[in-house]
Amino acid sequence: MRRIRFSLAAACAGCVIATFAVAGQSAPAPPGYAQLDAAYRHLKQKEYDEAIGLFREAISAGSPGAGIHKDLAYAYLKIGETEAARDEFREAMRLDPADTGAALEYAFLCNETRQTAIARRLFDHYRKQGNQTAARAFENIDRPLAEGIVRWTKVVTASPGNFSARLELARLAEQRDEMELAAAEYAAAYRLRPERRELLLDQGRVWKFLGRMGQANAALLAASRSQEGTTAEAARELLPERYPYVYEFRAALSLDPDNLELHRELAYLLLEMKRTAEAEQEFALLVERTPDDLLSVAQLGFLRLARKDAPAAMPLLDRVLKGNDEELADRVRSALKMPRTLKRRGETPRAQVSLEAKELAGRSLKAGYLKDARKYLEVAQENDPLDFEVMLNLGWANNLLHDDRQAVPWFNMAKKSPDPAIAKEARQAAGNLTADQRPIATSVWFYPFYSSRWGDAFSYAQVKTELRLFNLPVKPYLSARFVGDARQVVPGIAGGYLSEGAIIGAVGLATPARHGIVLWGEAGRAFSYIKDRKGGPDYRGGLSLGRGFGHLLGDSRPGALFESNDDAVFLSRFDHDLLFYSQNRLGYSRKLGGVALQLHWNLNLTADTRRQYWANTLESGPGLRMRVDGMPRSMILSLDVLRGAYFMNAGNPWPPAFTDVRVGVWYALSR
Repeated sequence: MRRIRFSLAAACAGCVIATFAVAGQSAPAPPGYAQLDAAYRHLKQKEYDEAIGLFREAISAGSPGAGIHKDLAYAYLKIGETEAARDEFREAMRLDPADTGAALEYAFLCNETRQTAIARRLFDHYRKQGNQTAARAFENIDRPLAEGIVRWTKVVTASPGNFSARLELARLAEQRDEMELAAAEYAAAYRLRPERRELLLDQGRVWKFLGRMGQANAALLAASRSQEGTTAEAARELLPERYPYVYEFRAALSLDPDNLELHRELAYLLLEMKRTAEAEQEFALLVERTPDDLLSVAQLGFLRLARKDAPAAMPLLDRVLKGNDEELADRVRSALKMPRTLKRRGETPRAQVSLEAKELAGRSLKAGYLKDARKYLEVAQENDPLDFEVMLNLGWANNLLHDDRQAVPWFNMAKKSPDPAIAKEARQAAGNLTADQRPIATSVWFYPFYSSRWGDAFSYAQVKTELRLFNLPVKPYLSARFVGDARQVVPGIAGGYLSEGAIIGAVGLATPARHGIVLWGEAGRAFSYIKDRKGGPDYRGGLSLGRGFGHLLGDSRPGALFESNDDAVFLSRFDHDLLFYSQNRLGYSRKLGGVALQLHWNLNLTADTRRQYWANTLESGPGLRMRVDGMPRSMILSLDVLRGAYFMNAGNPWPPAFTDVRVGVWYALSR
């Protein structure tokens, strides 16, 4: 997926840049067009599974837009994936808040998938705006909820110890946004059944809605350390991303004093903070309640040994030595300066658990059971916290489950692997996932190339920082461009220059890519680095359309391709000229060993409204593009042999036809 994204972005951008060699302008076309085009073809043929996969690839490759998410949602509905369709309508509503249709579709699907409270709020919002469909739907949801609250309130009043009645009343109240009532009833139900830790999750969710963050975090922290995997996972998603503080562990334990996982984690946190007296108290409690927890027994023994209380420490350490955890026993022998036992790698219980969990995770991934795979990987990581391969796979498992907020931290940890392959894969994955989530994104590209026609080396580059806050129809950005060549001054050419020879700073606005179309404009100033050449104000803007079809460079499968980039660009510094570019490539891509190759035929057309000779050309000829394994994924080497002609020759000091060999390197990155 990511290989297609990078190679397509580089292919489109490199093609446009080569066209802008004289004018000094480039507008790299956004990626994702080939996938979208193929997705809509499959959709037309009612091949919904194929269309869904391509839609997801296009979105991951950076093709935003509410319309794409809506089409994907309807495709999911065709195959009965209601929850997936609901999530795509939610994303469409986020991208285009004015789309009432998408919002109502989301609301109806929320109601179908038991997210009644969200559905009710949305219908309530739109009925207040006069939408009759929303008004009827709101009434159909709200009336049964109100009647149920009245009915169960009577039952609770008559029988305060009725657990089922309190739980039902709490759920109805939460669905109707009567959150104070819901919080009180969830708390009452939990007091009746403290072993039902999912009620802590319910309390935390309601308290968070009410803004009572201290109580919410305490309840969620306790729920997140529950033995019930689904409850723990849901609670972790609602907790702050930072690690809990000591006082939050204390508050959680006040709600759930029998939660041994909370006690254990607090003990290790206190130990890390050098608060050994408090840590010893927690370990003592753990040893009392779970005498078979040899790790806690050992830690308590070490703490007592450290404070010179050998009579209290030695019985504990002796229990570890006589236990069945040889790895832990060796740690005790080392601390006591006793001879260690010999053992082979993998014989310890923890190592064995980790290996078994990794094997089960691999089977689950192959069978498509992603949630099970993630659970097994979490078990493997807990038993072997330094297994970087497990960290990497946890990142991918969360990514496949569309939980990138959890995926990124795992990739970041895997980046520290001593294995270069794991570290590289994790670094690339983390970069891909975080790039689109940042409110401020910076991209850099550069394109140096040599032209035999001019006997000169040219270089074009841009640094661009874009602001991605809010759901604005345009994104503001700051830009710094470099446009120059090695010769600088060439006798016999009007003006004496082959390029602008300048650094151009600008402020601009650009639309998100929609079906391959980007509209942009900027205002700035050019600063020439050539002696005796002045800079000045610089205003430019344009419309860019880029499409790619077939097997693009880097595709694992060989095949034919067609790529086209078409642009209209206004340049104030070129006598307020409007230039038109059409760059087209028809060819074949395949991979030979570690080299991705693309052979193609170029057909390039340039025209302008001022009818200047240098801006009216037709070029055609063969080309080769390649990328070698080990190079950055967004780096491409290119070679083109072109035969061209001017079709406006007034004032042209050159022959009407020309041959040009161009050799270049394209590279881009974003942070």
